[in-house]
Amino acid sequence: MYKNIEKQTPLALADLVAYQTGQVVSKTLVQNDAVSMTVFSFDKGEEISSHSAAGDAMVTVLEGTGRFTVGGDVFVLHAGQTLVMPKGIPHAVYGEEQFKMQLTVSY
Repeated sequence: MYKNIEKQTPLALADLVAYQTGQVVSKTLVQNDAVSMTVFSFDKGEEISSHSAAGDAMVTVLEGTGRFTVGGDVFVLHAGQTLVMPKGIPHAVYGEEQFKMQLTVSY
């Protein structure tokens, strides 16, 4: 079910997406009825505006610092930190600086 990555090969998730000036870059690794897994890079000041997901969304910051607004609460996460954003609750993501994250949504 995995795509866009080599199997049976050690890898660093942060290396799967490069920073691009003024952009959010994403690479989908899994997409099916049960789960979606994507890695993202955010340039400083770039964002994904408020939206809600059809499942619980777990983010882990791989490098840098990102700001996550979930139902009006603001969380600033650094590399190695994880946050679960509940299904149906509006959330947004903002690059406090360049940062990379892994997103896993379970349906």
